[in-house]
Amino acid sequence: MSARGGNPAAAGRVASSHPSYGDLGRNRDFRLFVLASVFMGLGACVNSASFNNYLRDRFAIGIAQRTFLEFPRELPGFLVSFTVGILAMLGEVRIAAIAAALAAAGMLALGWIPSSFVLMVGAAFIYSSGQHIFMPISNSIGMSFASSGKEGSVLGRIQSSTTIALVTGTGILLLLFKFAHISYKAAYSAGALSFVAAAVCLALMAPIKREGTTRRFVVRREYSRFYAISVLYGARKQLFITFGPWMIVDLFKQSVSTMTLLFFIVSIVGIFLKPAIGKLTDRFGPRKVLGAEALITVALCMIYAFSPELLPPGTALVVVAACYICDQALDSVSMTRSIYARKIVLSVQDLAPTLSFGISIDHIVSMTLPMLGGLIWRSSGNLGYRWVFLGGATVALANFALTRGMKESPTAQRD
Repeated sequence: MSARGGNPAAAGRVASSHPSYGDLGRNRDFRLFVLASVFMGLGACVNSASFNNYLRDRFAIGIAQRTFLEFPRELPGFLVSFTVGILAMLGEVRIAAIAAALAAAGMLALGWIPSSFVLMVGAAFIYSSGQHIFMPISNSIGMSFASSGKEGSVLGRIQSSTTIALVTGTGILLLLFKFAHISYKAAYSAGALSFVAAAVCLALMAPIKREGTTRRFVVRREYSRFYAISVLYGARKQLFITFGPWMIVDLFKQSVSTMTLLFFIVSIVGIFLKPAIGKLTDRFGPRKVLGAEALITVALCMIYAFSPELLPPGTALVVVAACYICDQALDSVSMTRSIYARKIVLSVQDLAPTLSFGISIDHIVSMTLPMLGGLIWRSSGNLGYRWVFLGGATVALANFALTRGMKESPTAQRD
């Protein structure tokens, strides 16, 4: 039986070579991990700021094709539990390095392929594979540096450092798009180089050693609420990945420089919001933070649904853009879901495979829901978007109801 307390070694979390929370700033591996996270964020900002415009400008696609693309783009997320399980013996740090290399290859391909929809889908699949593998592994690695009860502060600190770099990178990208009129090829090449730098930093890290046997796949009845929350998150996240930005790009006809500016603002907000969410999670627990996020999402969905019709076009654009900023910023709460998983796992060896499985099942929804939403959007006339966002509000209410039954006290761990 492993103890669960302030001593990371006693909890079976990490080897004794990792320092306590107060010593994190002096730890070489921690600094390398933060730097790798920064480079991963810089690479991702290129895609986040420009992908919808890239699709419209290079492939002239409509809402039906855009939402269809979410199936192959999100398929790696569904497969991530199996992928991480297969690679489990390499260790989390090496898996993260492989993920960064895959993201680099996919992003480079996106910039250099000819205007072929099939090739673009293949490149997006490779890029997405790297990103989705990195998601659960990065949170597991980040929490391995934290003592018990400080997981939120550590993850917030890591993500805040990443976001400061995002502000710089997105600001530069905005200036280059707006004034230098750089090509997508140049932007995506720079993003690929950033992912390569992340892979190098991760390759230089020492492997994390955990007590016990490495587990490839974990599915437990005790984690069923975490799985349910993951499924609802798969539906909710399409609002800020697909439908929110597509409304701005397609309905309001905004350019890539506008979307980059909005992502720049999101990054600035994240500098302060991410560490705040981490501290709030440590103080109040995942239940209250996830519940508050669900209620805010309901309000955002209602504004998305009704403001384009009820407000003058210019005002509506500003309001929808503000919703997009809030919507993107709220994705910082994903760290709270990871912390909730950390609190309920029966053994620390379950953490990485549980986070991976959570991503896999959330992608069962996120692969299929966009096509349904796109069909509703296209077939319901000029107000088709309204029904999509009202559906999002319903999902958020269900998520709020689910958080009410979350247990605040940690589950006793066992090896």
